[in-house]
Amino acid sequence: MTPLPAMRLEHDTFGPREVPAEALYGAQTSRSIENFRLSGTSLPMEIIHGMTFLKLACARANARLGLLPARKEQAIADACRAILSGAHDREFPVDLYQAGSGTSSHMNLNEVIASLASESLGGKRGVKAPVHPNDDVNMGQSTNNCFPSGAKIAVLDQIQRLLDSLGALEQALRAKAAELADIVKAGRTHLQDAVPVTLGQEFGAYAHAMRLAAERLREASGRLRELGIGGNAVGTGINTKPAFRAEIIAALNEETGGSFRPAEDGLYATQFMTDFVHVSGALRAGALDLQQIVNNLRLLASGPNTGLGEIRLPPVEPGSSIMPGKINPSICEAVNMVCMQVQGLDQAVALAGGAGQLELNTHMPLIGANTLQAAKLLSAAVRALAEKCIAGITANADACRRHFERSPALATLLNPRLGYDRVAQLVQEALDSGQTLRELVLKKKLLTESEYDALVASSTAPNL
Repeated sequence: MTPLPAMRLEHDTFGPREVPAEALYGAQTSRSIENFRLSGTSLPMEIIHGMTFLKLACARANARLGLLPARKEQAIADACRAILSGAHDREFPVDLYQAGSGTSSHMNLNEVIASLASESLGGKRGVKAPVHPNDDVNMGQSTNNCFPSGAKIAVLDQIQRLLDSLGALEQALRAKAAELADIVKAGRTHLQDAVPVTLGQEFGAYAHAMRLAAERLREASGRLRELGIGGNAVGTGINTKPAFRAEIIAALNEETGGSFRPAEDGLYATQFMTDFVHVSGALRAGALDLQQIVNNLRLLASGPNTGLGEIRLPPVEPGSSIMPGKINPSICEAVNMVCMQVQGLDQAVALAGGAGQLELNTHMPLIGANTLQAAKLLSAAVRALAEKCIAGITANADACRRHFERSPALATLLNPRLGYDRVAQLVQEALDSGQTLRELVLKKKLLTESEYDALVASSTAPNL
């Protein structure tokens, strides 16, 4: 049998509580672990780290305002940097689904920082001295502004990673567009034959979509730089000095190199999670465009003999446990599932964002974690698509030419020269005889070969 861990006895406002002797967290965290055994998934460490940056900044602000002794400030700062290094990740086990403002994880962080800081000053683990988790680490703060501000820091960092990934995908798509610029093929609308395009034009449109997705995301995420930290319980800044908020933001920007700013309206920043909803919506929009792109790639690569087969996707794994030699569009399928998951995460964010009451939204852990997860998933998926799929795509020029020449939509090019009714007769004759329009037009001497080819070339030339 596994021996039971040694325990120590702590006290909080509910009374005595046993805590694992080696744990840096305290009684309140221990209660949260017991209360919220719901998913087995802890709050993302990125949000813990976002709040940790704030704790460091608040300690510095309180010291500058003469409220926190220098030795405590330094001890808290050192504790925060130790947490940011990843050395104490196991000390943050509280379930994602917890108290709606995030109090459970916030107090978990306060307790761990206080333990580390106290021990560095000669204190004993679990005694809450000389550094107290509420009186010192949490001085001038409330979960109601610390948690959403920390989540904003975390999401912004991940958004930047996603923007880098989107830039890499756009670059890969533009390179592929240039590579395939001369491959003329049948266009399709309603999944039916339409006027000609080039493979390069198709990939150029995909690249443009990703550029616009990045622009929407960059615009939406700008509001995340406005933080409600220092607003305390409802955003009024009760029990703090007037300069506190500005000092926090200054210290935070010094520490992170960021460009954060105080909330224009502290009560708004506490009540409304719309900034997250806006970012989540931009993530969803990008996921929808990405989903359309990978679905298009799957269609264009379908076959290889009984589908469109106009492009070849790079093989990344055997495609079947029973059919030898089968290759599937595995990367596109994985990206597709990510896009669907992002849409589901956004739906939950939207519901939670509109479910606040009076002075507080009580669904902040879900909002922060879902927005962060969506950005992380998209970043990884976009990078994988660029590197493991787009870069290795090749054209099946013969299939493109074959489909193009047999497309009855080519008749559209003949309208200005031959008239709608005459061309309609040609289309029907081509369908009945199995001949291509090119063959019929040349056979009937309606156009010369050079005239026909010139019409085709003009059809895919951009007319902007």
